[in-house]
Amino acid sequence: MGVSVLAPVEVPAEDRNRTSLFPYGGHRFEFRAVGSSQNVSLVNTVLATIVADTFREFSDAIEKGQMPKTVAQKALRESWKAIFNGNGYDQANQAKLKEDGVWCINSNVDAIRRYTAPKNVALFERMRVLNATGCAARQEVLFTQYTGVVEVEAKCLIDMLQQHVIPSVRNTNTTHPMLPELMACVMTVKDALQELHTTEVSAERADKARVLRLETMVKVREIVDAAEAVVPADLWTLATYKDLLFLDHTLP
Repeated sequence: MGVSVLAPVEVPAEDRNRTSLFPYGGHRFEFRAVGSSQNVSLVNTVLATIVADTFREFSDAIEKGQMPKTVAQKALRESWKAIFNGNGYDQANQAKLKEDGVWCINSNVDAIRRYTAPKNVALFERMRVLNATGCAARQEVLFTQYTGVVEVEAKCLIDMLQQHVIPSVRNTNTTHPMLPELMACVMTVKDALQELHTTEVSAERADKARVLRLETMVKVREIVDAAEAVVPADLWTLATYKDLLFLDHTLP
C-alpha cells in the first residue's frame, strides 16, 4: 500500500444491514441493489463517477484553503438525510425517507429515463466519462433491452397458459368456470404485446412494457394461482414450489 506502518484495524462484529442499498460492512460499503441478471459495469461506472466528482469537490475546497475536517463536516451535514440504519423494507420507513427528501425510483424504466437528465449528463461530461450523445445512445439501448426481455417473458407466459394451465383446468372439468377467464388472460397479454410492436418511440414502448410486466402479468399470475389451488396435483403439469424445493425427495 506504499506505507511502512498501519494503524490497528478493528473488524466490526455486527452484521451489515441487509435491507440497505449501501450497508456498511466494516471499513467498506457494499452496494446490494443490483439485480441478479444486471450487468454491474454500468452501476460501477456511475458510482465511481459520483465518488470521483465528490473527491474533486473536496480537493478544490481544500486547495482553496479550507481545512479537510471542515470540508468533511460540511459534506456530512449536507448528506445526513441519506444515512439510515433502520429496516429498509418497512413501508413506513420508506414513506419517512421520501418525506426527508431521499430519492427513490421504483421503476427501472424511470431510472433509465434519468440517464439523460441534464445534471447527470453534466456529471459525466465534467468527469470526461460520457458525453450527451453517449448517454442518449446508452439510454436507447437500455430501453430496447428492457422491452425485449419483457416481450420474452410475456410470450413465455402465453405458452404456459396455453400448454399447461388451461389444459390442466380443462382436464379437471371441461366446463370449469375459470376457463373463460384464463383464455381471456391469453388475449389480454397478446393484445399488450401487439401494442408494444406498434409503438415507435422506445421510451413509450418501455413504459408499456413495464405496465405489461408489473400490472397485467401480475394480475394474470393471481388468476393462475387461483386455478392451481383448485386443480388436483396429479393434473397440474407445471412444477410447484413443493416440487422445486424438495426435488431430491421426488426422484426415484
